[in-house]
Amino acid sequence: MTISEESWDYELFIAHKAAQWGADQELEACCLWLHKEINTGWCLDPQLRTARRPKPPSLKEQALYALSEAESSGCLYVNGRSDLIRKALEALPND
Repeated sequence: MTISEESWDYELFIAHKAAQWGADQELEACCLWLHKEINTGWCLDPQLRTARRPKPPSLKEQALYALSEAESSGCLYVNGRSDLIRKALEALPND
């Protein structure tokens, strides 16, 4: 019996979700322990969550990064076009 590409993709998806769920459970247990056991008056568990589960970069941040990569490789800088693109991206609101 051969495993189809679709079946393999589904199994990888399930494995990824299970691993993420386990990691999230561990993070929550650590945050709970930190909150209960290390009572310094500072609430450190949100900082731990933020450090261990950072938000993915916004579309604007990704575009600015891609623009920087293109500029550094010399693929985009023609007649100041990259400057125009950068100004337009920077003018967009952060999402």
